[in-house]
Amino acid sequence: IEETIIAHMKKQKQMLSKGVKVLSLFFIDKVANYVEDDGIIKKLFDDAYEQIKQSYPYYSGWDASQVRQGYFAKKTTKGKPDVFIDTSEEKKTKAEKELEKAAYNLIMKDKEKLLGFDEKTSFIFAHSALKEGWDNPNVFQICTLNQTVSATKKRQEIGRGLRLAVNQDGHRVHDDQVNILTVV
Repeated sequence: IEETIIAHMKKQKQMLSKGVKVLSLFFIDKVANYVEDDGIIKKLFDDAYEQIKQSYPYYSGWDASQVRQGYFAKKTTKGKPDVFIDTSEEKKTKAEKELEKAAYNLIMKDKEKLLGFDEKTSFIFAHSALKEGWDNPNVFQICTLNQTVSATKKRQEIGRGLRLAVNQDGHRVHDDQVNILTVV
């Protein structure tokens, strides 16, 4: 987590003059490790971010909770707290598949906003909702905090960062020094 944050902040410092917003994507092992109040992944990220941001003025004014976002399928029931669904289970119900699709659509709907400097979110945590089909060009770091034996699944995860970056004008950046993916 620390290595990913450092790589992210170094890359953003490099990309500011090019008008490119940097995103980092974390694939986590369990949804609960992020969404719970005492979720270990969220806590480790927050602690590391608060320490590391001191060396990077661009991030110094933002708290960890302002720059991170988790994208997970969730079930909303009136009068009850939201329940996050672990959609990686092999036996998915139709409702769970629909929840995963809704999480995917949320990300795709606001992609342009996510790439703008006005949006503070730069670190994205996902479990299974982003494993395939999500094409966001400005993912420069991928951190896999899950264990996978499937070569196909790993290729899909890494594929999320294999796009040509887009600047603030919406133009692709064709520069081999810019389009480098770091996998941790």
